[in-house]
Amino acid sequence: QVQLVESGGGLGQPGGSLRLSCAASGIIFSINTMNWYRQAPGKERELVAGITSGGSGNYADSVKGRFTISRDNAKNAVYLQMNSLKPEDTAVYYCNAQITYYRNYVRVSGNFWGQGTQVTVSS
Repeated sequence: QVQLVESGGGLGQPGGSLRLSCAASGIIFSINTMNWYRQAPGKERELVAGITSGGSGNYADSVKGRFTISRDNAKNAVYLQMNSLKPEDTAVYYCNAQITYYRNYVRVSGNFWGQGTQVTVSS
């Protein structure tokens, strides 16, 4: 089976930086788009940034110019560099990816989510 494991959350100060990492494990054939979502208390989950297998990124307006998404295809990993943090960035951040993998020797595809990592921005 495939798993996405996130790391790097924690407490950041306003104006500071944090870097999130997410790595996929399993017998993976390919990974299409990789995304970061976030969900703040009492709010719906929202797309923060996404990146294609070719490296093209897109961002929510609220994070443009502050956050950078990147990926390492050799490591099946995606990263989110968060700079100029604001208190409103406080949320649980989730990694998401569309992955083609082998299950019982059969190639299948699925949409996977990480377990989430808490990011809190506060002085």
